[in-house]
Amino acid sequence: MNPQVDTVKRIYQFFGAGEIPRILDSLAPEVEWEYGAVDHGIPWYVPRRGRAEVAKFFAALSLLEIKTFAPQAFLSGEDKVAVTVELHARVKATGRAIRELEMHLWTFGADGKVARFKHLSDTHQHYLAWRGLPPD
Repeated sequence: MNPQVDTVKRIYQFFGAGEIPRILDSLAPEVEWEYGAVDHGIPWYVPRRGRAEVAKFFAALSLLEIKTFAPQAFLSGEDKVAVTVELHARVKATGRAIRELEMHLWTFGADGKVARFKHLSDTHQHYLAWRGLPPD
């Protein structure tokens, strides 16, 4: 098996077990999180840099009630792993649901650590749910 795929699978296992420090240990010190993204005011989709900032991403997830988080397919090539993830969640403050199939893109450095990460998702749906607005 691909060692990068194994690392991503372990990260998801750590996530399921609530072992955030172990996830952070899998990241490069200056990891780029949500690289290339614009901050639209969705707390869990803020661009971040460095492990301490990524810890804030995981803290922001407490704003959600995650009902389903199911990684499905792991695709790899060169320094990247892409994972389709079924996500069903509810924003606690608004009660609004999020249901989608999103993609996670993991990019690895030469040291085997995650250097960059990005969600490829329906951010508009997340924004509406966060703001308590009805879907379009």
